[in-house]
Amino acid sequence: MASIQEKIHELKKRQEKVKLGGGEKKIEKQHATGKLTARERLEKLLDPGTFVELDQFVKHRCTNFGMEKEEAPGEGVVTGYGTIDGRLVYVFAQDFTVIGGSLGEMHAGKIVKVQDLALKMGAPLVGLNDSGGARIQEAVDALAGFGKIFFRNTMASGVIPQISVIMGPCAGGAVYSPAITDFVFMVKNTSQMFITGPQVIKSVTAEEISAEALGGAMTHNTISGVASFAAENDEDCMQQVRYLLSFLPSNNLEEAPQFDSSDDPDRMDGELNTLIPDNPNQPYDMKKVISAIVDSGEFLEVRPLYAQNIITCFARFDGQTVGIIANQPSFLAGCLDINASDKSARFIRFCDAFNIPLVTLVDVPGFLPGSDQEYGGIIRHGAKMLYAYSEATVPKVTVIIRKAYGGAYIAMCSQHLGADQVLAWPSAEIAVMGPAGAANIIFRGDPDLEAKSNEYMDEFATPYKAAERGFVDQVIEPAQTRPRIITALNMLASKREARPAKKHGNIPL
Repeated sequence: MASIQEKIHELKKRQEKVKLGGGEKKIEKQHATGKLTARERLEKLLDPGTFVELDQFVKHRCTNFGMEKEEAPGEGVVTGYGTIDGRLVYVFAQDFTVIGGSLGEMHAGKIVKVQDLALKMGAPLVGLNDSGGARIQEAVDALAGFGKIFFRNTMASGVIPQISVIMGPCAGGAVYSPAITDFVFMVKNTSQMFITGPQVIKSVTAEEISAEALGGAMTHNTISGVASFAAENDEDCMQQVRYLLSFLPSNNLEEAPQFDSSDDPDRMDGELNTLIPDNPNQPYDMKKVISAIVDSGEFLEVRPLYAQNIITCFARFDGQTVGIIANQPSFLAGCLDINASDKSARFIRFCDAFNIPLVTLVDVPGFLPGSDQEYGGIIRHGAKMLYAYSEATVPKVTVIIRKAYGGAYIAMCSQHLGADQVLAWPSAEIAVMGPAGAANIIFRGDPDLEAKSNEYMDEFATPYKAAERGFVDQVIEPAQTRPRIITALNMLASKREARPAKKHGNIPL
C-alpha cells in the first residue's frame, strides 16, 4: 500500500500534467502565434497568487471516433475563481492547446459550474474564449453543453456583470454566449468571431473573404458593433478587463466601488464657457466636455469605434461611477441613427441593472434622415432608446449643451422620459426643429421673412421657453457643469422609484 508521501507525489505529478495542457510543443505553437496560454492569461487577469482552480481532473467520456484514446488534460478549459483588485471574480479560460479548446460535454460542465457559483455568490464572471468550437466527436452532447451555457448567461443577465474575452477563434454556436454577455473584448489580429467561417461562406455563396476581414477585432469593433473593446495583445486585454471591472459593482444589489477622488467636486472649468462655437452648425469634440467635467478627466469609452455619433462611457464624479451618454457633434453632427440607438439603449439598460446613475449630454439635431435608415427600421431602433431611458429608475441627470430638436430631444433623456434633473447651458436650443427651418415654415411667403426669422431665432433658439414650462430645472454657466452635476447626483442618492408589477416589458427589439 502506498504511503501518504507517495500519494502526495502522485497528486503533484497529476497536477503538473494537467497544467502542461496539450504539452510543450503546442504551448510553443500558441506563443508563436502571439498568444498566451490559458493559464498565463489568468495570471495576468487575476491578483497574483489568488487563483483557485476547480475541476482539474475532469475527463470526457466520449468513445466515438477514437476519442477513448484521446487524452484531454483539464478537458480543454481552466476554471475557478480569484480576485481582481481584491474582489471575488469567477473565471474560465479555454485551452487551445488541448483539442483546439473544443467544447464537449464535460468541458461545458466545468463552465456551467463556475456560472452557477458566480450567480450564487453575486460575483462577476469573466470568460476567456479560445476555441475551435463544438467538439464534433461529441455531437449532440456538445450542443447540449452550449445550450446550458446560454441559458445561464441569460439567467445571470442583469444580476452579475458578465464579460467575454475573445482571444482566438470563436465560431458557430460559440459566439452566442459572448453575444448575450454584457461586454465583449477582442484582441487585434489573433481573435475572430463568426457564425460561419470563410470556407463555409465560399462553398455556399462563392464569396472569398479572410477570417480577419470577416470576423476580426476591428470588424466587430467598427462595423458590426458585436465587440465593445479592441486590445493590442493578450496582456493589454487582461489589463483592460481589470480596468473595466473597477467601474462596476459585483452584482445588482451592490453599488459600484467608491473611489477617493483628488479632484475637487467644486472645481469649475472656464474653458467650457468658450468651447461652443458661435456658429450653431460648426462641430466640436464632445469628449472635451466629458474630460473637463469628470474626475481627473478620466473615462472609459464603451464601443468607441462603433456608431461614433454617440459616446457611451463610464466615468466618475466625486469618486462615484456614472454612465455617460453623449451626442458627438463632430461625427454625423451628433444625429441619432439605427446603430447609435442600439449602442446607447444597451448601455443605458446595463447601467440601470447595476445601479449606475446616468448622465446625458445633449447636442442632437435630430434622427438621421434617409431611406436607408427608414428601411432599416430607425423607428423601431430609435424606440429602443426611448424605452431604455423610460424604464431606467437610477438617478438620471441631463445636460443640454446645444441643439435638442424634435423627437431626438425627447430620446436623449428629456424630463418627459423621467430625467430627475435637467440642466441647460445658455447655448441650448430646445425646439420642435431647427429655428431657421421652423421660421421658413411659419413665415413662408411673408415679405419680412428675414427679419421675422431672426426674431424667431432670438426667442426660440434658447433654453428659456423650456425653462418657462419647467422642462429645464436650471440654466447654468458652462463652467459650473461639474459641481452642478455632482450636487444633483448627491441629491438623488436616495432616489426610490417603483414601476408597475409585471413579468417583463416588451422592448421593441
